[in-house]
Amino acid sequence: MNNFYFYNPTKIIFGKGMISRINREMNHDSKILLLYGLGSIKKNGIYQKVLNVLMDNHFKYVEFGGIEPNPDYVTCMKAVEFARQNDVDFVLAVGGGSVIDAAKFAAISYFCEDSDPWQVITQKAVPPPKALPIGCVVTAPGTGSQMNNALILSRREVKQKVAFSHILLYPKFSVLEPDFTFSLTPYQTALGIVDAYVHVLEQYITYPTYSLLQDRQAEAILSTLIDVGRPVLERPDQYDLRSTIMWCSSQALNGALSRGTAVDWATHEIGHLLTTLFDIPHAQTLALVLGGVYRSQFANKLEKLSQYGRRVWHLDGSDVEAAQRSIDSTEAYFESLGIKTRFSSLGLHAADVVREVRGHLEKSDFKNLGERKNIDVETVCAILASRG
Repeated sequence: MNNFYFYNPTKIIFGKGMISRINREMNHDSKILLLYGLGSIKKNGIYQKVLNVLMDNHFKYVEFGGIEPNPDYVTCMKAVEFARQNDVDFVLAVGGGSVIDAAKFAAISYFCEDSDPWQVITQKAVPPPKALPIGCVVTAPGTGSQMNNALILSRREVKQKVAFSHILLYPKFSVLEPDFTFSLTPYQTALGIVDAYVHVLEQYITYPTYSLLQDRQAEAILSTLIDVGRPVLERPDQYDLRSTIMWCSSQALNGALSRGTAVDWATHEIGHLLTTLFDIPHAQTLALVLGGVYRSQFANKLEKLSQYGRRVWHLDGSDVEAAQRSIDSTEAYFESLGIKTRFSSLGLHAADVVREVRGHLEKSDFKNLGERKNIDVETVCAILASRG
């Protein structure tokens, strides 16, 4: 096992009616920025539940709505300026991963008085020494952003999507009420499951580091998501299924699985390109790319792929057979949830995708991907070409 540190200060407030507890987690003298998305929380009643808690406990707050999926830098900067104009000192995100990521960006950008926030999150400028505290009310699980210190932000005008993390960006608390996810569509639910599933795989399917506990923890989350994935699409208001998915997504990316291990993230990095260039939902890009990455890197990942096949999919045969069938089984699972694994299923031609991606990468500051840093531009293009 490799050396590591582990720190996660986020308090999880889980279960029915737990939204009422947020009044205990925020200073009553605070002025809160209530941040949310495109309005679904107003249709499903979550918005009013949050407002009831704020008003009943006499909190001061201002609202900023309109955070889009794959939050855009321009929108998020408007939120930052709004927060500064209103002298807020706490950010309360109500939504899924996009809203939480926007909240994290606003929290640290609020204090970027002498630097450009974009330069900060692209790691070309030093972050400020402080950030606004953040609280989350989660309405769509999947990203795991509610329990980690990372954010993903798009800047569509320059066709970039970047990841940034900082120790100041752990949420102070996150409320996880499983019934807040009942109104998600089957497609949204499936995207969340795939997102969490691939988060685990990217920390697990690398090369052995004798991290036995982390392996078993990863396998437990994967097996659990398989068990509940199809049933929750058939019974979307089944509380126990929703609660299991919500907790799995938090455990998938809270930092515990990657401690002492090697991690990959190539599928995510390539997926970010597809979201940037073709506006494909994030988790859908992961399903498109994953099998191509694993087949491209088959020899490097053989031992962990075969272990995954045997322990999670209960496959037999040789190591090569178990490893190959594990990839097939994963793609079949995604397809069973309604998430496509080939470009043709989305009306795209692989050759066109490769042409766009190659042109973009040749103009960018690309660095090799993967746990061995051996996935170069040509390999990325070959992976995408195989996904027709």
